[in-house]
Amino acid sequence: MAFENPSREEIKTILQHANTIAVVGLSDDPSKTSHMVSEAMQRKGYRIIPVNPNAETILGEKCYAKLADVPEPIDIVNVFRRPEHTPPIAEEAVAAGAKVLWLQLGIANDEAARIAQAGGLTIIMDRCIKVEDSILLPHGKQ
Repeated sequence: MAFENPSREEIKTILQHANTIAVVGLSDDPSKTSHMVSEAMQRKGYRIIPVNPNAETILGEKCYAKLADVPEPIDIVNVFRRPEHTPPIAEEAVAAGAKVLWLQLGIANDEAARIAQAGGLTIIMDRCIKVEDSILLPHGKQ
């Protein structure tokens, strides 16, 4: 199966309609990319839900050990984990009823893509959500 990310227009629509982003692998270390990207998205008005079993709060938000523990609807599951760890995360995203599985820049996994697509999720791989948001919605969600 050849995978292709959604078009830029489709990604723009996804970002415009997203409110809640669960971030799997969000670090509490401000020098880590996952923290910097999530903090920037939070400043842009997105609700960030940290998914990290090793922290209690990150960016002022309660952390959850896994996606199944998140008690509210999730628009985007943004993943900062190595590619080989993404298929189970895709399964969790499907089970949680998320709309989009977004694997960050440098992360791609065909099995995770198949799982997400079979579960009805839109899949975006090897793209930075912060970069896409900055390019497509430079003035914020409108």
